[in-house]
Amino acid sequence: MATGRTHRPATRSRGIPEATVARLPLYLRALTALSERSVPTVSSEELAAAAGVNSAKLRKDFSYLGSYGTRGVGYDVEYLVYQISRELGLTQDWPVVIVGIGNLGAALANYGGFASRGFRVAALIDADPAMAGKPVAGIPVQHTDDLEKIIKDNGVSIGVIATPAGAAQQVCDRLVAAGVTSILNFAPTVLSVPDGVDVRKVDLSIELQILAFHEQRKAGEEAEAVLEAEAAAAKEIREGPDGDVPAVMPA
Repeated sequence: MATGRTHRPATRSRGIPEATVARLPLYLRALTALSERSVPTVSSEELAAAAGVNSAKLRKDFSYLGSYGTRGVGYDVEYLVYQISRELGLTQDWPVVIVGIGNLGAALANYGGFASRGFRVAALIDADPAMAGKPVAGIPVQHTDDLEKIIKDNGVSIGVIATPAGAAQQVCDRLVAAGVTSILNFAPTVLSVPDGVDVRKVDLSIELQILAFHEQRKAGEEAEAVLEAEAAAAKEIREGPDGDVPAVMPA
């Protein structure tokens, strides 16, 4: 089986837009669920709804893959699973190292979805000498002193950083110098990398802040709707149901 070092995904060379690449995992997740239910074909509308996008965007995305479906039949689920997996580079083995085995790093090491999606956790690395040799998810933790050797011995091109913010840039620099060209960053900081190195940042606090914004906006809209309803009710009381000001009854 090929390693992540020798074979890279073909998406960039084929000119697939980054926005489309970002949606391919959504399609793959929805298709995998259909495959597990032995669903043979799916329409663009059904798949778009399952992936959370509109069908026109889905059809445009699939056109970059050279897949147009069959009118009246839809898309072949198994073929699309293979096609998208191939474009994402998931038909080969991608060894991954996780650096920083605190609560988050340990949770990532225990995540069972890596192996089924083409990723193999090759090593767990931490700066704490007390962690060295301790098994996490069945993998013994290794010390950061051996980081470069671990990267070389396992042919790693993807690194996951789950360290505190203060240590993230130094870890990133060492990973890049050792040959890692793709980094998934969970540390709450922005990393500086040279050209040719891809970084994807996952910041849970930012995602929660965005949700808080939407919750605040929804609460404001609800409050505004209540005020409008109260104002309308008060107006009806003042003017009557037909809009006429009621006559003043004599004493």
